[in-house]
Amino acid sequence: MTGLLANAILASLAILGLAMILTVVRLFVGPSAQDRVLALDYLYLLGMLSMLVLGIRYASDTYFEAALLIALLGFTSSFALARFLLRGEVIE
Repeated sequence: MTGLLANAILASLAILGLAMILTVVRLFVGPSAQDRVLALDYLYLLGMLSMLVLGIRYASDTYFEAALLIALLGFTSSFALARFLLRGEVIE
């Protein structure tokens, strides 16, 4: 791995970490339930991106599989939370 790639990976992990901290603040402080759901949605997206960057860093397929799993579970949970907020029930 070249020095430029290593520095870019470190910078992207630092930026993703800062974005996660700000998202957790929005998750706890958010004025409405919709803001909290969007923060949770963005948090799983940032977690997935962090896993992808770590997969590039360590050249491991396990991180990519974990990112795929996070993406699938995050989408379904966001859908369920949005439906619950709109209708008050998840299963019809």
